[in-house]
Amino acid sequence: MAQPKTLSQQEAVPLLQLLQTRFDKAKARHKNITWEQVVAKLQAQPQKLWSLQQMESTGGEPDVVGIDAQTTEILFMDCAPESPAGRRSTCFDKEGLDARKEHKPAHNAVDMAAEMGIELLNEQQYRFLQTLGKFDAKTSSWIRTPPDIRKLGGALFADYRYGHVFVYHNGAQSYYGSRGFRGLLRV
Repeated sequence: MAQPKTLSQQEAVPLLQLLQTRFDKAKARHKNITWEQVVAKLQAQPQKLWSLQQMESTGGEPDVVGIDAQTTEILFMDCAPESPAGRRSTCFDKEGLDARKEHKPAHNAVDMAAEMGIELLNEQQYRFLQTLGKFDAKTSSWIRTPPDIRKLGGALFADYRYGHVFVYHNGAQSYYGSRGFRGLLRV
C-alpha cells in the first residue's frame, strides 16, 4: 500500500515553523515576498509540504528563492551550504545505475528527485542559486542534463570553486560520496 504524500497537522506545524525561521533569517533570498504569501500557496497545495519535508529530512534546507514571473509559483530550492547529505552517493539516473556492474549505490538522483516531488536544478537555476550565496564549495551536485549529452552516456554536475561556478561532465553511472543533487519545488 502506497504511503500518503501528505503531512498530518502534527507534522506540518514544526516544519512550517522551521521554514518560517529560515525564511526570516535569509530575507535577501526572497525580496518582495512575504511569509503570508508562502503560507497561502502552501495551504492551497498541502501535498507540497510533504515534498518540503523530504527536502528537509535529506539535508537540503529548502528556502524560498523567488516567484516564477509567468506562473506566479513560489520557488523553493535547497539552500544547504553543501550538497544535501541524504542525497549523495547516487548515480545520475536509472540507466546510469543499471550500467554499473558492481559497487552499485542505493539510488539515482533523477528517480529520487521524482519520488520526492521535486525537480533537479538545471544549469541556469544552479547558477541563479549561486547568486544567493556560496553553495557546494566542498561538494558537487548533479544538474539536469540535456538529452544530447545524456544520450551519449554523460551527465552534468556543478560546484563552486575559486570564486566561480563550474559545470562539468561525468559518466552517468559514476557516483561519489561528495556528490548529491539540489532540488527545486514549485508551489
